[in-house]
Amino acid sequence: MEISTELKSVIISFQENEITESAIYRRLSQKIRNKSNAKILEQISADEARHYKIWKSYTGEDVKVNKWKFFKFYILSRLLGLTFGLKLMERGENGAQKTYGSMNLIPEAATIMDEEHMHEQQLIGMIDEEHLSYMGSVVLGLNDALVELTGVLAGLTLALGDPKLIALTGTVTGIAAALSMASSEYLSTKSEETDKSAGKASFYTGLAYIFTVVILIMPFLLLSNIYLSLGITFALAIGIIAGFNYYIAVVREIKFKKRFLEMAGISFGVAAISFGIGLLMRQLFGLNI
Repeated sequence: MEISTELKSVIISFQENEITESAIYRRLSQKIRNKSNAKILEQISADEARHYKIWKSYTGEDVKVNKWKFFKFYILSRLLGLTFGLKLMERGENGAQKTYGSMNLIPEAATIMDEEHMHEQQLIGMIDEEHLSYMGSVVLGLNDALVELTGVLAGLTLALGDPKLIALTGTVTGIAAALSMASSEYLSTKSEETDKSAGKASFYTGLAYIFTVVILIMPFLLLSNIYLSLGITFALAIGIIAGFNYYIAVVREIKFKKRFLEMAGISFGVAAISFGIGLLMRQLFGLNI
């Protein structure tokens, strides 16, 4: 079949996507220990390679792997989990899938679109990653730490006025709260009828809490201006909320904006109230440390 120069250029871009993603799936299948996950990745890699050959039959050209895309999504999948990295990569296929559907001259285009949209998504959904089973525990730790610590630091900023003292008080409060939350999550999971390990649930909750404490306290340890430190802490809190909710939105395939605004609203609402209480206490009791 003769195809136009314009259509050939489009198909070559499809070839590059297919051969690059096939290489990514194949490399990941060779690196992970879970044999079931490796088998799923091998199957998707084979599908992508088959799609590449179909497109090649129309262009007659060999196309090389996009090294930047390969490196980016391979590293993301290794660092942040297979599900996140691969679903993020497949998000970029939405535009291509719409183009497939409009390519009436290519009989196989509809089949490839169906496999890209349905079959691969089902396979990716079958990937078993332990940390995703404990996402609720991570949410609990992060959310509680953000709400509590932004409020505590806002209140302490007005009540105490000394960055090192604020950092010390906030750290002690944060660590104590992290241990309390981890213990509560352990007992809660233990009492539920679930396959989840109470110890791991507790660990993920505590780890998320401690991580948040360290990040939010850092400006007060590094800077002498308490208001600048508080401003940076708020900016870091927004960054944590945005980053985590984006991760959840990709992995769970849900809307980002609603979750982000809800979590940010609660955290900064509590912080504003605490800031006001700190200011009130300082004026009522004449506290000036």
